[in-house]
Amino acid sequence: MKLSEYGKTAEDVKALVKKYMIDTYERYNFVCERAKDMYLYNEKGEAYLDFYGGIAVNSAGNCNEKVVAAVRDQVGDVIHTFNYPYTLPQALLAEKICTTLGFDKIFYQSTGTEANEAMIKMARKYGVEKYGKNKYHIITAKKGFHGRTYGSMSATGQPDNACQIGFKPMLPGFTYADYNDLESFRSQVTEDTIAIMVEPIQGEGGVIPATPEFLKGLRSLCDEKGLLLLFDEVQTGWCRTGDVMAFMGYGIKPDILSMAKAMGGGMPISAIVTSSEIATAFTAGSHGTTYGGNAVCCAASLAQVTELIGRDLAGNAKKMGNYLAEKLRTLPHVKEVRGKGLLIGIEYDGPVGLEIKHGCFDRKMLVTLIGDRVIRLIPPLILTEKDCDAAFEILKEVSETI
Repeated sequence: MKLSEYGKTAEDVKALVKKYMIDTYERYNFVCERAKDMYLYNEKGEAYLDFYGGIAVNSAGNCNEKVVAAVRDQVGDVIHTFNYPYTLPQALLAEKICTTLGFDKIFYQSTGTEANEAMIKMARKYGVEKYGKNKYHIITAKKGFHGRTYGSMSATGQPDNACQIGFKPMLPGFTYADYNDLESFRSQVTEDTIAIMVEPIQGEGGVIPATPEFLKGLRSLCDEKGLLLLFDEVQTGWCRTGDVMAFMGYGIKPDILSMAKAMGGGMPISAIVTSSEIATAFTAGSHGTTYGGNAVCCAASLAQVTELIGRDLAGNAKKMGNYLAEKLRTLPHVKEVRGKGLLIGIEYDGPVGLEIKHGCFDRKMLVTLIGDRVIRLIPPLILTEKDCDAAFEILKEVSETI
């Protein structure tokens, strides 16, 4: 849709949003009318270098040609059926994901928080069926983030964060342990514990990678205590960290894995994968979804996943991530650069994050902010050295002004 086709200006659009929409976002002050590869374009055709990637969604590039073609082709056949008939896109995507990741079964959802809700529900139901009692307790990490619906929000270990304030009481059965501290998690295991749920890299927590020792320790702890290990890879999944999924870079495997964001290339789709044994916890009527596994979304996802793997964008993420991180460490006022692949957090030595974010926008580069001092970079994984150099020069110029 183009503004000119509807006789609207950019200011008209902003006014309509202000008048009619419940707006909880700090908006970029421009109307995005087109997007392609590494750029978003406003109504004037001005290009913005995209280092937020739709929040880690557009990993194969904005409007990837293969994804666009898959959507166009499927829309003409079947848009939506619910989950009673079989559809080819569902079946082919299930095979692709399960064989690629080494899991037996998949369950589709529409968003990241729904995938995490499904993972929580599956773990609790499995506990009841395996142990014959309501083993409901799940340990998650402080400063983690798992979504904004009640189960996922309750699993989020940020009680003082805006995502929980005003919405309490939270769903019972969750406690929070210190990330990267195995003994903190061990100390919270009780006879009612069924699972441990973590992100391999805490995204909203400030881009904090797990140490190999910590995740391997969690795997051993879960095996020792008969618990399920749940990994939230909504943000880290599908080549973002330099591996197809982040868990693969740690040499361990979770029992249930959630995914979303990059999985759909811009279309709303998410999923959990698990073993055949654990999957038996979900029976007819125990869980469901209207839009999960939508034919168009599955077609888009199959094209997106095929692109990510076929072009080795995990390898590119690792290469470009290392290249860019080394340059970023030379920026003034930077305390630390951390992350894996192309999930990078730049922590400044003072609360200047908003100034950096706005400064980048003024120079037509889009980044995201965590808290008041961490700039998060999550660009499309088609990034080149030229793109890295352009981003670095903008960040350098902005950083030198604070």
